[in-house]
Amino acid sequence: MGGMEHSCQSTSRVPTMFDLHTWELLSHIVTVFGLPMAILVFAWEQRRDRQQEEEEIHQQLSDDYTGFMKLVLDNADLRMLQKAGIQKQLDAEQLERRLALFNILVALFERAYLLVYEPEMSPQTKRMWQSWEDYMREWCRRPDFRDELPELLQGEDPDFARHIAAIAKDEAKAALGQ
Repeated sequence: MGGMEHSCQSTSRVPTMFDLHTWELLSHIVTVFGLPMAILVFAWEQRRDRQQEEEEIHQQLSDDYTGFMKLVLDNADLRMLQKAGIQKQLDAEQLERRLALFNILVALFERAYLLVYEPEMSPQTKRMWQSWEDYMREWCRRPDFRDELPELLQGEDPDFARHIAAIAKDEAKAALGQ
């Protein structure tokens, strides 16, 4: 029996690499270093994903505006590319097409407003929004667009409608000051 006791004792004294003390030490190391690192990596990836999503939204909106401008070119007889120059008289069919194009434009502006505009914007988002604000101002400089705007804004997002109406008001005042 003495031999069996000796073999049991010798196996229980063999040092193990993962005893309770080692597990506790590893747990503290992970808690102190690994968890904050995992949080930082997660936050960085979330930020990168948001930036990529914003860029994709901006690209899609830019493509949509390019598509709108192609429609304007296809309807060159409406002379929508003339800023505030002399307008020719349009017949009823031309007025209808121009109103349809203005509707498409307002829908595009509203989409940009809903997807990009925020009261507090990051510098990147602010740059993207500024290009849309510039487009809105450019179109609101046109008296024909401003004249149609109240009808075009019926049923649109109220915050967007207030925003573009304020732009149109500013541009109308600027036009009178010239």
